[in-house]
Amino acid sequence: MNGGIGNTLVYWLAVEIYNLNTIFCERYIDKFSRTFDQMIQAARSCKQNLVEGSLENSTESNLKLTGVSRASFGELIEDYKDFLWKNGFNVWDKDDPRVLRLRGIRVDTHETHVTHETHESYGIDFGDKEAFANLMITLCTKESFLMDRFLAGIQKSFVEKGGFRENLFKKRNEYKKTNQMY
Repeated sequence: MNGGIGNTLVYWLAVEIYNLNTIFCERYIDKFSRTFDQMIQAARSCKQNLVEGSLENSTESNLKLTGVSRASFGELIEDYKDFLWKNGFNVWDKDDPRVLRLRGIRVDTHETHVTHETHESYGIDFGDKEAFANLMITLCTKESFLMDRFLAGIQKSFVEKGGFRENLFKKRNEYKKTNQMY
């Protein structure tokens, strides 16, 4: 994958969320409901817009697509909170020991991670709807934090180095200066 995004934690956590979201939706969301389609699409949007943004020449386009990806994680968090509320479950507090333990788990950034079938490293029973949904909220919240930092890095780079068009214009002007015919 170009753009260098494939080696970042922000990308691999997006992949993990996409995979786990698919498992969750197939188990617990009515496949014929609009919610099923929206949750699947939101998770896909998270991952795909991150990749597409990294492939853009334009920093502005990268920022926009990465911002769309970030917003999709917020949408997923709300879907999981709605699921918990509708089913009479609780959203675990950010200081709950279970959340703290989940936040401390590192995502494997090696490519074989994609083929991981059991996701046992989280230590929760995926048959427990409340635990699974709270895992997803925790992962999406963690990803949102990472995305905010990632976006700040892109913005900083833009401020310091300029954007694609600006740099292309500078190169064009340099070319014209060095290749003037007298």
